[in-house]
This record gives sequence, C-alpha cells and structure tokens, in this order.
Amino acid sequence: MDFRVKQSPALRINLEESLRTLVEQAPKAEAWADRLRERLHPTFVLLYAIRRRLATGAVAVLTVWLFVHVMFGANGMVVYRKKKTEYESLQQQIEKLQNENGRYSQEINSLEHDPKTIEKEAREQLHYARPGEVVYVSPPATNPQRPESRSAQK
Repeated sequence: MDFRVKQSPALRINLEESLRTLVEQAPKAEAWADRLRERLHPTFVLLYAIRRRLATGAVAVLTVWLFVHVMFGANGMVVYRKKKTEYESLQQQIEKLQNENGRYSQEINSLEHDPKTIEKEAREQLHYARPGEVVYVSPPATNPQRPESRSAQK
C-alpha cells in the first residue's frame, strides 16, 4: 500500500489563489497596522513617561496586600496567636492529666502492695475493725424539706 500524499492540481490552484489573495491584501493590512500604531502611540508615550510612578504604585499595592495577607490570612499572625494560645492551654491540660494519672498509678500500686494502705481503705470504706474495736458511724445528715409555696409559711 502506498500512503504517500499525491498533489492534486485542484489543491495547487487553491493554494496559489490563497497566496495571491494574501499578497493583494497585504498593503491594506499594513495600512491598518500603521493607523493603529499612530492612534496608540500617544498612549504608549504616556505610559512610558509615567512608568516609574506605575511601578511604585504597583509595589505599594503589592506590599499592602502582602501585609494584610500575613496579618489576617488563613495562616496569618492573628490565627497563629490563637493557635499558640490554644496549644499552650492544651499542653497545660496534658501536664495536669499526666500528674493526675501518676497519682492514680501510685495509689493503685500502694493499694496492691502496701498492707497499711489496704487496711486504711478497708477501715474507711468497708467499716472493718480489728477484734476488740468498736466502729462508730454517724447517721447521714437529713435536709429538711422546705415548702414549695410561701402560703405554708404563714
């Protein structure tokens, strides 16, 4: 099979006509470009004259935007300080809970291994006594009920 593209005479004629049209329209395009350049020339001259002021203004706007972003952005200084305060608070809570956990561990260890602590807890909570001792238990305090309306107080 032959996959080469063969040039047809119709294609050659269309290509020549397109090129001829392009060459004929070139002076019109050049004239349009010259008119556009003459019309825009004062604007370019003005922009060139104030280029330093424009650059200074752009840098100032960029600086202000950057400052606002650093201070109040998603990870800005305001958010950073809030997170730092929260972190310190959480660290204090962790330290407090670790100390409490340590106390509980010591208490558990003494309840498992220290006979004096075991005896103390048995006496206090279970009201155990040694032979010959008497345990006195006070009755629980009762709260007198108050009447719900003032009419009963009269």
